[in-house]
Amino acid sequence: MNTNSFYRPVSGLDLLTRIDNDPQERGRIILDTLARIEEVDPEVRAMTVVARREAVMASAAAAKGPLAGIPIAVKDIFDTDDLVTSYGSPIYEGYQPRSDAAIVTLLRRNGGVIVGKTVTSEFAYMAPTVTRNPCDMGRTAGGSSSGSAAAVAAGMTPFAIGSQTGGSTIRPASFCGIAGYKPTFGMLPTVGMKCFSWSFDTVGLFAAGVRDVAYLAQILSGRQLAVDGVTASPVFGVPENYPWTEPSANAGAALDTAARAIEHSGGRVRRIRLGSWMADMITAHDTIQSYEAYQALGSEYDHHRADLSPKLTGFLDRAAAVDTATYAKARVLMDQAKDRLSELFDGITGLLTPSAPDEALDGLESTGDPAFNRNWTLLGCPCVNVPGISGARGGPIGVQVIGRPWEDARCLDAAAFVEQAIAAAAGRHPTMLAANAAPL
Repeated sequence: MNTNSFYRPVSGLDLLTRIDNDPQERGRIILDTLARIEEVDPEVRAMTVVARREAVMASAAAAKGPLAGIPIAVKDIFDTDDLVTSYGSPIYEGYQPRSDAAIVTLLRRNGGVIVGKTVTSEFAYMAPTVTRNPCDMGRTAGGSSSGSAAAVAAGMTPFAIGSQTGGSTIRPASFCGIAGYKPTFGMLPTVGMKCFSWSFDTVGLFAAGVRDVAYLAQILSGRQLAVDGVTASPVFGVPENYPWTEPSANAGAALDTAARAIEHSGGRVRRIRLGSWMADMITAHDTIQSYEAYQALGSEYDHHRADLSPKLTGFLDRAAAVDTATYAKARVLMDQAKDRLSELFDGITGLLTPSAPDEALDGLESTGDPAFNRNWTLLGCPCVNVPGISGARGGPIGVQVIGRPWEDARCLDAAAFVEQAIAAAAGRHPTMLAANAAPL
């Protein structure tokens, strides 16, 4: 990694252990969090607003529940009744909602302490943000959940809330070297989240590692998702072909490295082919997202167009041409594709693909390409970015574990197996496992 790295993720499970052993740790953890934000955020630029120290300390002292006293950052497309919510747009500068988004309410009910809001691309689309990658300050942190991924990677908070409509959780997690989890569509509530596409918008979670993010997911969903052990001998399907775009040699090497680690740890890798119907989903995603975004952002487009970025304006200009019949046809294709998902998961625990076409891009002019994410978002599949591999250019490069809808526990367990396998292999090297390491 670059020498100007601010990369220092903190395990939320480790912090919870500290609190369990000594309740006085709550206050120290909050103070450490605020100090870390003050120290690094002027450079990383992950936060849009930070809660007042007195308010955060009071919340931590009064908190009850499994997350009691744990600091959490929330992407600035989710309403918060005590912090400004601007959705990444000057249209909403200074806007103060009267109520919390449902996911924020869940965090607070379970003892989570909201320490601030994180930078988002404008309305969670693809416009670049000011956030820098803590692993290399000259690179993008991805998008649209750039601030949430960067806040966790820089050790500002152990957990952060993001979202995914195309690839806005998995890709930033890959770029920033942390775990990112996009649950099955509909598992976590999106009420109070600024809508972009109601068929795809999904709450995303960020944490240092897979076990951390699985624990947070269990608390927020009420489902048994925490990883206590890992399944023996999981089988991963690795595509031989990609109908959207081929991964870079760098991403391909990272995938091969993960596959070798899996096999060395007792898992199996099976080569599969993605059917031609997967190619149809690329256009279907664009059609459905465009039609819905043109309606969801109708007021902003009709009355505040001058305050929209050229990237979003151009997208909505094109979206206006999508008629209802074309949209309906795309939804039929989506439903048919969901019925064919069993073909992909026949005899395998989960799919294994690159999380992104490559490492994070240099500069802040692009948030990267969601090619390896959007079809799985359309299909509603749970997806996990597994960190731990270093690419040829020295930055993190993740692999993505994909599960069958509503089999999130199995998906997270499989991702934990991959993470553990990568870590075991990395133990043979002085630092993060390199994508070009010798065969295990």
